[in-house]
Amino acid sequence: MNTAVEIAGVKFKNPVITASGTFGFGKEYNELYPVSALGGICTKGLTIKEREGNASPRVAETPSGMLNSVGLQNPGVEYYLKKYDGWLSGIGTAVIANIAGSKLEDYVAIASRINDSNADMVELNISCPNVRSGGIAFGVQPDSVRRVTEAVKKVCVKPVITKLTPNVSCIADNAKAAEDGGADAISLINTITGMAVDYKRRRPILANNTGGLSGPCVKPIALRMVWECYNAVKIPIIGLGGITSYTDVLEFMICGARAVQVGTANISDPYAAYTIVRDLEEYCKASDLDINTLVGTLQLN
Repeated sequence: MNTAVEIAGVKFKNPVITASGTFGFGKEYNELYPVSALGGICTKGLTIKEREGNASPRVAETPSGMLNSVGLQNPGVEYYLKKYDGWLSGIGTAVIANIAGSKLEDYVAIASRINDSNADMVELNISCPNVRSGGIAFGVQPDSVRRVTEAVKKVCVKPVITKLTPNVSCIADNAKAAEDGGADAISLINTITGMAVDYKRRRPILANNTGGLSGPCVKPIALRMVWECYNAVKIPIIGLGGITSYTDVLEFMICGARAVQVGTANISDPYAAYTIVRDLEEYCKASDLDINTLVGTLQLN
């Protein structure tokens, strides 16, 4: 029996990582259970300077999911380094620093600062609007995916994960662009753009009008996209999108993911990631299974 996985030289005791933006920096969850049991923690998205985020309301429930338009509210990278970096380095699990920006130089600058942290890896949130391209997200066009990945790889001493948006015509092309840019791994999917409407007011519920859809409703799309990327690139894949149980983890790995991230489930059930780890370990013990042998074993009809 084995639940340990390795991605770009970084070892995870199990394949369950918490997704950026759903777990803060782990301190609050550590009051409920030992977060050291998790395979890894991916931090809230960090920017060079503090961000207040979007106006409220910025979260709305939908059938089998939720919409969010939080807008990358975070304390900024310097505060993170002073307040959370030391604590995270001592909890006994892998740490991934998620970074974001509105222009290429932002990613380069923040990646350079993360070099001085104890984080094991860096994850690029490229679903952010590129102010120099009329607000089009960095992750939409393969060329910009390659360029931002390439720029960060030139300055970053840590393994780089490029997080892919599903709001594209062909996610496999963007996965290849990330690989061509030097990414050590990719993670997918980020949220799908959606809208919720208040029929009484005839207005969007979210103050920002649209938001990112996540939760169990996006899982079938995420599985398909992970499988497509697994057949397009050679670098490791971290799968996410609607994971709520250990069987979801197994499905993502069968489709080609080396590890997974648990996101929205943490919000509806703060014990979700911990429960998934426990159930996954019990399944592997009962099946005498090395979980790595599942990766990419999907057989088409």
